[in-house]
Amino acid sequence: MKKSMIGLLLAGVLASVMGAQAQTISAYCAAGRTVKFAGITWESGQFTTEVLRYILEKGYGCRTEVVLGSSAVTETALVAGDLQIWGEQWEGRSAIVARGIADGRVRLVGNILDGGTVEGWFVPTYVIKGDAQRNISPAAPTLRSVTDLVRYRHIFRDPERPHLGRFYNCIIGWTCERINNQKLRAYGLDRYFVNFRPGSGAALDAAIAGAYERGRPIFFYYWAPSGLMARFDVTRLEEPEFNEACWSTLMDPNHPRPCGSAYPSINLRFGVSSTLPADDVINDLLSQVQFPLAFFNQILAEIGIYRKPVAQVAREFLVEQQDMWTRWVPADVAARVIASLR
Repeated sequence: MKKSMIGLLLAGVLASVMGAQAQTISAYCAAGRTVKFAGITWESGQFTTEVLRYILEKGYGCRTEVVLGSSAVTETALVAGDLQIWGEQWEGRSAIVARGIADGRVRLVGNILDGGTVEGWFVPTYVIKGDAQRNISPAAPTLRSVTDLVRYRHIFRDPERPHLGRFYNCIIGWTCERINNQKLRAYGLDRYFVNFRPGSGAALDAAIAGAYERGRPIFFYYWAPSGLMARFDVTRLEEPEFNEACWSTLMDPNHPRPCGSAYPSINLRFGVSSTLPADDVINDLLSQVQFPLAFFNQILAEIGIYRKPVAQVAREFLVEQQDMWTRWVPADVAARVIASLR
């Protein structure tokens, strides 16, 4: 009797363990399919992608691949089902993804950034407050708002058109560039500032870093998460509070009378193709991934400062921040990842 009871107990324990293990097996990967990620062109999306790839490969036994291409190309591939995960979707910013969601071919999963994004128009803080240690006097001590920019345009003089100021816009072709074009019109600044649109994120970063290191004024758009926001002390200029009606005029590049509005703080989420079923355990991982903004900015600053490969920084994160990421996955998955890091 005792032996049969013990046998039943052992069978129950074994069934329970096997059941728990089954919950952490990806049916998609077990079928021999490769999880394809978008090859995102900015560092925060690259970092998140590499962290996920490592966990999927070492913890779930998946094969992964990165599909290179511009944002429009890879978002189109996501909608078509040619890749499965877009590692950093700025919710509400992509018309391509929005159509995919409406058609049921894409869903948004998770909330990558605790507290949401930060976007706006910035100047180095020393422009307003000075910097005694660097012997920099405040060039625009009463600059607080976008409404103050006209009288300070000479501070941000454009080198090619010195009677105008220069605004460093978002990267040409990005949604934020088109929004900023409309904002300049909404605030009446298009008559006083050259709308300078860098061709790449590296060009924008180089312009900001170069001005900052020389202690010169510069007026620019930027966002967080980003490494630059952790590297430099900058001040965001005040704008009218976010207004949905005005925001719609900024999102429409052809609207004849745009009105001003601050950028909303939005969620960063994973874009997931319907080719990766919603009940697959990979979705459980995606729904749990989250980083504090300050920590995320610091990680990205290290990538920029030390020029480390993003995959290396992702591995270092998994080694050094186990208290954070092990909360995202079941214990057996965490154990396999940790064992692979030794």
